[in-house]
Amino acid sequence: MSSILTNNGAMVALQTLKQINGDLSRTQSQISTGKSVASAKDNAAVWAISKVMDSDVRGFRAISDSLGLGQSTVAVARQAAETVSDLLLQMKEKIVAAQEENVDRGKIQTDIAALRDQIGSVVGAAQFNGLNLLSNRSMTAGSGSVNVLSSLDRSSTGVTASEIGVRKQDLGTQATVVTGGTYAAGTGANTFTLNATRTGTITIAPPTGAGQVFSIGLTGTDADSSTFVAGDYTTAGSTAGAQLMMYVSRDGDTAADVARGLAEAFSIFAAQNNLDPNILSIAANGANLTATSNVTDATDTIAVRLDRINAPTSVTIGGGLERMASFNVTTDAGASSALAAVEFMIQRAVDSAASFGSVQGRIETQANFVSKLTDSLRSGIGTLVDANMEEASARLQALQVQQQLGIQALSIANQAPQSILSLFR
Repeated sequence: MSSILTNNGAMVALQTLKQINGDLSRTQSQISTGKSVASAKDNAAVWAISKVMDSDVRGFRAISDSLGLGQSTVAVARQAAETVSDLLLQMKEKIVAAQEENVDRGKIQTDIAALRDQIGSVVGAAQFNGLNLLSNRSMTAGSGSVNVLSSLDRSSTGVTASEIGVRKQDLGTQATVVTGGTYAAGTGANTFTLNATRTGTITIAPPTGAGQVFSIGLTGTDADSSTFVAGDYTTAGSTAGAQLMMYVSRDGDTAADVARGLAEAFSIFAAQNNLDPNILSIAANGANLTATSNVTDATDTIAVRLDRINAPTSVTIGGGLERMASFNVTTDAGASSALAAVEFMIQRAVDSAASFGSVQGRIETQANFVSKLTDSLRSGIGTLVDANMEEASARLQALQVQQQLGIQALSIANQAPQSILSLFR
């Protein structure tokens, strides 16, 4: 049936043309934007996933910047620590030469002072963007370490940040200053007597913060006056005595750090006072201080204590190489104590450089991983939302042909009512 009021053919052709035009518009949008999912209306689920992944990519870009900054900071500290190590080796050569009496110790002392000043200059300049990892003298909690943002970890509960901790070292030459306070003798497990036992161990509890003053206290007794001079092995009883072999804790110190510091203090004190290691030697073993005597007996005893200075009026934490300032190789005792001290300083500088080197390697590895992870995320986002340009190009040409045919079909359908006029001629 033909009708001049209802043209079914034209309606079908018009709907087909609308569909073709809609497909053509979407294809042109894909070609112009390069995305198959450009907005939430295109595919809400895929668009939401892509936006979350895009936020992660932006976060990892910031992490890459953080890792780059951290890597540069640690690299400066490592290079400075290695330089200090080399300078200390040169200083050791001078100190070893000063062990001989027929050398010009005055000139050697001048060389040592020059090397000391150079070390101070290197440590002072070892900063990047205002941060110096070779200085750890602040008493502020948390100041002994620096955290480098390394990752964002997404889970079902949200996003958490991961960090790489960098512990500060200290290779400064500033002196420790402790004023006032109350002398507190060790008690209980912190005291033992070297007599027939000949060996004793003190287990040190971890410090609770920076600025705590630990000390080795000695009390010598030689009942028959045959083995040693008791006064040489007696330091306990006063705050002044406690400072002869002391260690002031730094932020982040462990019990092992305190034990090592006290063992070094004793070794240097022993060298300065020409103490016989057979009569008393003290070494650090983890968090323990182990003292040994090979000559004491029931009448020849030495009491060893872990002492403290409580509530000092003020505490200035010294640098890790502070004893360098007191080097004086112009005397036999000074040359001996300098040799004992420089060995510990070399080891401290080597340990510092090794620590920074390890952290720098970890940061570099993380930076490479973050870079690859960012590329993978970008690739994943592209897989989700990017348009297939080859397919879009072929589809565009097909749709253009369909559009032309649709227009012609609509034109033919619109001409159908004209044929009804012939019936009225």
